[in-house]
Amino acid sequence: MNGGLLVAGTASNAGKTVVVAGICRWLARQGVKVAPFKAQNMALNSVVTPDGAEIGRAQAMQAAAAGIEPEAAMNPVLLKPAGERTSQVIVLGQPVGTDDARAYQRRKPALLQVALRALDDLRARYDVVICEGAGSPAEINLRAHDFVNMGLARAAGLPAIVVGDIDRGGVFAALYGTIALLEPADQALISGFLINKFRGDPDLLAPGVTRLERLTRCPVLGVLPWREGLWLDAEDSLALQARPGFAGRAGLDVAVVQLGRISNFTDLDALAAEPGVRVRFTTDATDVARADLVVLPGTKATVADLALARAWGIGEALAARAQRGDPVLGICGGYQMLGRTISDDVESGAGTVEGLGLLPVETVFEAEKVLARRTGACPLLGGAPAAGYEIRHGRVTVLGGAPLLNPAEARLDPAEARLDPAEARLDPAEGCVDGAVLGTSWHGLLEGDELRRALLRWIAGRRGLDFAPAEINFAAVRQARLDALGDLIANNADLDALEELIAR
Repeated sequence: MNGGLLVAGTASNAGKTVVVAGICRWLARQGVKVAPFKAQNMALNSVVTPDGAEIGRAQAMQAAAAGIEPEAAMNPVLLKPAGERTSQVIVLGQPVGTDDARAYQRRKPALLQVALRALDDLRARYDVVICEGAGSPAEINLRAHDFVNMGLARAAGLPAIVVGDIDRGGVFAALYGTIALLEPADQALISGFLINKFRGDPDLLAPGVTRLERLTRCPVLGVLPWREGLWLDAEDSLALQARPGFAGRAGLDVAVVQLGRISNFTDLDALAAEPGVRVRFTTDATDVARADLVVLPGTKATVADLALARAWGIGEALAARAQRGDPVLGICGGYQMLGRTISDDVESGAGTVEGLGLLPVETVFEAEKVLARRTGACPLLGGAPAAGYEIRHGRVTVLGGAPLLNPAEARLDPAEARLDPAEARLDPAEGCVDGAVLGTSWHGLLEGDELRRALLRWIAGRRGLDFAPAEINFAAVRQARLDALGDLIANNADLDALEELIAR
């Protein structure tokens, strides 16, 4: 099989990401060499590829569904919101600036060419490329310079299908309205619909499906049922409401501070997959006070979110936890917030601000972003193996405490410390431990089974709880979720019609 397909949607969170991953998994099972592609993604969840590029985490998940390594060409443009009206622009895995909406519109003609070259590159190396749109193709105010929805489909000659979310209601109006708002040349490329997240008897949909097909002259290619547990590697914070957790108080309670610009909250997926571990996202200081572990996660707006945490009373709650010896874990931006000071003339332009003062570290933001994959060991947890990746502008200087991680490869970046060597620990160790407060710049750390289990045992010991972690393999959990996505397509979509569209 050779060809491609664009999966568009009636709105954000309609299910485009899931459908693309499912199609990739279904094709990969048949031995098809398939790759995902999203010309432009807007997300605060990102990963570092093996060659040091930053792309949206959703495309890395889709690459895993296809059984291949992620690369920059799969997401040539990534927007990371930095404020209400600005986003950091990342092109082919590297930051090129921070734009407001008007400035970004001026970039679009050049970005179209970048996206098309990336797509051509993938199509030259793979049998099939399954492309994901963004938002809705009916955002007619943005159509003139669109290069991720119908602009991409027109330029690359791709047929398109539209996914609608029936769970939120109004799916027939959304699908019909999407077609109605498109110009004729775009309408000509819409080749089918998928109705997603249906609960109930599909036969009840038959009259609506028949009329929709008659009105649009476009077939419904399947009704995908609602499936619990498809929450791994979510693209944005809209998915936080659906995150599962255990019911009751028999296990460990983990409170994650839901910062305003929370990023890489997928760091907590592995904890949420643990039987007996409840992961809650919260802005309530009471939740922070009583949890067994509090996680201060990554953020794209470290200084602004630090102010938010203080306004919510979470700063005081964390200080009380530290004094009691109750566990706190800061990751990337959260780690920086736990320190003494943050000097930021790069993202916020706020200069030097006071941190929460719970770890003896100081952070200085630099224009050049650190993008790297890391491996090592965690001395606090008996030398448990550690692996993760770094995405940050902040360079952290450690002034005391103990290292959380010992990287496998010693490195000393002069930009990592701004104090005199006599005053700061300038060894290659990573992160900091002071009492029960832990901090690290590494994302993905909790996906390591041995380290995660050791951490859970350490937390239980600090809290005086009789808790033993299960022997789950998180990589196997992720593969099972990807298989479930493949099954969703294989068991509920018109596969012959999909194959015909892809090969057209």
